[in-house]
Amino acid sequence: MPHRLESESRKLLGRLREALATDNEGQARLDAVVELIADSMLTEVCSIYLFRDAETLELCATKGLQAEAVHQTRMRLGEGLVGRTAKSRTVINTADAPASKGFRYMPETGEERYSSFCGVPIQRLGDVLGVLVVQSKAAREYTLDEVYALEIVAMVIAEMTELGAFVGEGAALSARHQQPVMLRGSIAQEGASEGVVYLHEPRVVVTNPISDDPETEGARLRDAIEELRKGVDNMLMGARSADADQVQVLEAYRMFANSTSWLKRMEEDVKSGLSAEAAVEKEQSHARSRLSRAADPYLRERLHDLDDLSNRLLRILTGQGAEARADMPDNPILVARNIGPGELLEYGKKIRGIVLEEGSVGSHAAIVARAWAIPLIINAKGVTREALNGDPILVDGDQGIAHLRPDETVQAAFRDKIAMQTRAQERYASIRDLPAETKCGKHISLQMNAGLIADLPSLAGSGAEGVGLFRTELQFLIRTQMPRRAELSALYARVLKAADGKRVAFRTLDIGSDKVLTYMKPNDEPNPAMGWRAIRVGLDKPGVLRMQLQALLRAANGQPLTVMFPFVTQINEFRAARAEMDKAIARETKLGHALPSKLEVGAMLETPSLAYAPDAFFEEVDFISIGGNDLKQFFFAADRENERVRKRYDTLDSSFLAFLTHVINRCEKTGTPLSFCGEDAGRPVEALCFAALGLRTLSMRPASVGPVKHLLRRVNLDEVKAVMDEAIANGDQSVRRAVADWLVYQV
Repeated sequence: MPHRLESESRKLLGRLREALATDNEGQARLDAVVELIADSMLTEVCSIYLFRDAETLELCATKGLQAEAVHQTRMRLGEGLVGRTAKSRTVINTADAPASKGFRYMPETGEERYSSFCGVPIQRLGDVLGVLVVQSKAAREYTLDEVYALEIVAMVIAEMTELGAFVGEGAALSARHQQPVMLRGSIAQEGASEGVVYLHEPRVVVTNPISDDPETEGARLRDAIEELRKGVDNMLMGARSADADQVQVLEAYRMFANSTSWLKRMEEDVKSGLSAEAAVEKEQSHARSRLSRAADPYLRERLHDLDDLSNRLLRILTGQGAEARADMPDNPILVARNIGPGELLEYGKKIRGIVLEEGSVGSHAAIVARAWAIPLIINAKGVTREALNGDPILVDGDQGIAHLRPDETVQAAFRDKIAMQTRAQERYASIRDLPAETKCGKHISLQMNAGLIADLPSLAGSGAEGVGLFRTELQFLIRTQMPRRAELSALYARVLKAADGKRVAFRTLDIGSDKVLTYMKPNDEPNPAMGWRAIRVGLDKPGVLRMQLQALLRAANGQPLTVMFPFVTQINEFRAARAEMDKAIARETKLGHALPSKLEVGAMLETPSLAYAPDAFFEEVDFISIGGNDLKQFFFAADRENERVRKRYDTLDSSFLAFLTHVINRCEKTGTPLSFCGEDAGRPVEALCFAALGLRTLSMRPASVGPVKHLLRRVNLDEVKAVMDEAIANGDQSVRRAVADWLVYQV
């Protein structure tokens, strides 16, 4: 970039810093900014539009347009050239604005006199805060150098907006990070908790966006880059012994860290008057903007790498977030864009709740949150942008809502809700040791789901009769390499010991779909939920399956053992898996190891096809466990990770209940033990209907055992079945309303 332009840019930024450093109110600062930019660029109009809410831009300051239009002119996101600039997150530069696509004439502004238009998004870390606009009567496009200068200024405006420089009387802008915010997401784990925000990736706040000493800032930037590169090299050296794919990922990481073009762009920004931190953040904002538009998965992953490197570089420059874990509060609510199971487990059960900007109901984080019985909200858009460490927050996992910095009225109502839940839990504790026996004398075996050794203490406290599902994949997911047989055997032995003689059904490795091992080569599948996963992986990689089966047999050491294979879709898959168990038993016998005193080998019914398997399957299998979460998505052809369709279909849909009845009848015919395992088993009304259909074993998260048992002990299943049959006979799509109405008068 020419030295003259660098000098002019620094002069403008210097004047901006002086204007922003005054004691003026926010509106006066905004007015000064547009005056300075218009004078510096010799353009007749300079305007700043900022978001009033998520969908509305407002003209907040102008030099050249009608003064009366300030705080009166508003437009929707995507409306007009200003709205298009904000929506696309890209510069719009045209010599003939009225003839441009999307142009909208605002008569109150008087802008019809101006032909040229250049709109630059005011964005911070990919989050668009507004639009900076210059216009002139002459029909011309602004030069690349002029556009670059506007981008530099927009970066500073974004930082000052974040810091509250434009808040004050007359500006009609409220201070960021101070007002109550309600964030609506999706329910991944029910429950309610109150605490303070603890950011997984603490925000880095740039308080010095402008610098008048490019040489010093350039040296700081280069020193920080060197420290970053050394850190990445150390990461790579430590991973040399890991899987080749992991090393390949880190190699790509190092390539970005050593990118000369990345450094050159930041050095140019520093020469133009930005501080080292602001230069890094400007590049990071551009990367996040590109990330939001990238359709290619590989490109998105690489842009994520660049984003993470920028975060590391900002922490080196500012020193912020270096000791984040040291000052964890007593009641932390974890807030993050996303998080893996290993990272979450590092925090331990001290976490009171989790709010994620991304995530899915079947994610590893959701599995851990369910095991810990703490509320989890996913897809809470904007939470990492709005939340600051220490902010009070209420997590309503039952509604999928997080209240950030709530007012007293919301707090009072929320605390009343928690108090009611606490009283309910006290009632459930009083029936903990009583059987789940209905008024009509039917006994329902309530069991719990688990996946961590830390879950097992909940077995006695929950009142569950055993573990209907122990997820073995978590021990594989939290590691960077394949666990050894001896390690797994020791873990499974501790699980059996903690169960204290109660039945534990171990599900063999269920990976694939959303559960990907970092040390196994990923498969690019268009529909992974219906692809190479679970027992399909086990049968294609029999060495892994045999190793796990041997570990389970050795862990039992003469005790009873229950094993079930996931995602079995046809009889031959079960027979092949059972043959691997026979081989493992033969090997253990040859080695002289003790065999289980009783061995049950079952299958999970998670696809409709298995319900229509030959009678021989139901006779050969020792038991069947209905995997409700997967079965529902395949029955209704509705991806459970897709919020648009996931909630369209009801578990108590008449057709789904008819299908379950078919499975129950087939199992009764062959005397095959049958259970239902999944989130729906832990919802009292659903559990009641399953029991009325004839299911006598239900497996759920520990916290659900009490509420389900409480309801079952107060009803007559014959009466419930009659209500359901009548609703179905009447042609009701779902029996939910009929059962709920009946319960009002019975319970």
